[in-house]
Amino acid sequence: MAQKGAQLDQETFSCSICLDLLKDPMAVPCGHSYCMTCIKTHWDEEDEKNIYSCPQCRQTFTPRPVLVKNIMLAALVEQLKKTGLQAAPADHCYAGPEDVACDFCTGRKLKALKSCLVCLVSYCEKHLQPHYDVAQLKRHKLMEPCKKLQDNICSRHDEVMKMFCRTDQQSICYLCSVDEHKGHDTVSAAAERTERQRELEGSRQKIQQRIQDRQKDVKVLQQELETINGSADKAVKNSEKIFSELICLLKKRRSDVKQQIRSQQETEGSRVKELQEKLEQEITELKRKDIDLKQLSHTQDHTQFLQNYPSVSALSEPTDSSSINIRPLRYFEDVTAAVSELRDKLQDILREKWTNISLALTEVDVLLPQPEPKTIFGFLQYSQKLTLDPNTANKYMLLSGGNRKAAAMKQQQFYSSHPDSFTRYSQVLSRESLTGRCYWEVEWSGRGVGVAVTYKNISRAGISNECGFGFNDKSWSLYCGEDEYYFWHNNIRTPVSGPRSSRVGVYLDHRAGILSFYSVSKTMTLLHRVQTTFTQPLYAGLWISGFIFAGSSAEICKLK
Repeated sequence: MAQKGAQLDQETFSCSICLDLLKDPMAVPCGHSYCMTCIKTHWDEEDEKNIYSCPQCRQTFTPRPVLVKNIMLAALVEQLKKTGLQAAPADHCYAGPEDVACDFCTGRKLKALKSCLVCLVSYCEKHLQPHYDVAQLKRHKLMEPCKKLQDNICSRHDEVMKMFCRTDQQSICYLCSVDEHKGHDTVSAAAERTERQRELEGSRQKIQQRIQDRQKDVKVLQQELETINGSADKAVKNSEKIFSELICLLKKRRSDVKQQIRSQQETEGSRVKELQEKLEQEITELKRKDIDLKQLSHTQDHTQFLQNYPSVSALSEPTDSSSINIRPLRYFEDVTAAVSELRDKLQDILREKWTNISLALTEVDVLLPQPEPKTIFGFLQYSQKLTLDPNTANKYMLLSGGNRKAAAMKQQQFYSSHPDSFTRYSQVLSRESLTGRCYWEVEWSGRGVGVAVTYKNISRAGISNECGFGFNDKSWSLYCGEDEYYFWHNNIRTPVSGPRSSRVGVYLDHRAGILSFYSVSKTMTLLHRVQTTFTQPLYAGLWISGFIFAGSSAEICKLK
């Protein structure tokens, strides 16, 4: 009965929100009391509705009530604490579906604090106390609460499994070790645990070391990210400034040209107007003179006619107009031509220098190189649209298909002479430069072709090794023959094995220095990979089997 009364007191002085003894009890207008923190938190959640309720009776209040400490109740709670009584177990002390329950509790079970490997029973704090007080129980092995204590019992012999069979890698009891596991490598579970614990510690050390390494990597990457962002912001700012200066310079030059044109227009216009006025005055005088002469011609008196004729017939000096039609009527067209020439030169410079800018932009990828794709779809995301440059084509090559196909011919083709053309080797370069990551495919036929990449400054004239794809240190070439592949670089030939195919795929990662050639059919097969350092932008190249064996061709494919 005394226990029942104590339980009643504990429940009476408990907060219905946290289910623990009241702390700083506060009374609400309906009369119920709660911990100050609990009721404030509850009402904070109701702030949006602007209606506040009692968690027990659900009575509502508007506006939010001012909390007043229940002094008497606070004193009673303090007195209750001094008597040594504790609040009734809150709901969170009872075992839920996911918790290990005390096996000794009756009725509603409390959470287990420990499990005993000897008793094979789980205990709450109260029922665990004998294991701390009784000498025989102190020797029992306690562990964190475990739901599957029965898993430690051998299902065959109903004994605790204190052995471990290393042969079968399973826990067993002593009877198993002399029965079906007889002759196996068996040790005590404690010994096996010690061994595994040692391995576990080793694994943990490796994991911790990897964590430290990864944390260092993360720190390095964070610093790299900050450096990249700072450098990018600075580059954008500087680029904007430089381009603004260029724009200002162009605007100034535009203004200067406009001003000079208008000034010259005014000067030349004044001269024209001045001459025009003189000519108009002369016309007026001539018309007046013509009238006088006409009147004189009708005079009947011969004597008067002869007396007046000298003064009337005399003419003034004519205005000099001989320069009017001397110059061709072009005027300011030459200025337009000069400005157009400047524009074309600036475009050429921008086009040429843009390659260097693009290459510089790709080199920011320092720490995170992308792996080479594994599937055709992976390669296609880097597909590059390429066309062949007629200015580089040998005269015995015919370009067609929108300058994507090259074929060897027996007769010379009518290309205009250009210093970039290959004079002896049947070779041609792409118009576009290659930087960053690129992929393209070449369909070939005939006796043989070469699929290459090269620096732009490869020699063009003559038949020396400095001109041929793969025969120097400026170019890399895969030779595709009727029954063989060869890779050439720096005049070194490397045999290449792989399935025959009329299509070759080329993957380039300029920054990483990777150049790969693939045989492409229904699948892709790697033929040869180069790992090097590229120091300049590259250009795709095609070599077609010589003049005598005309008929070979190669075409840069359109990729979807």
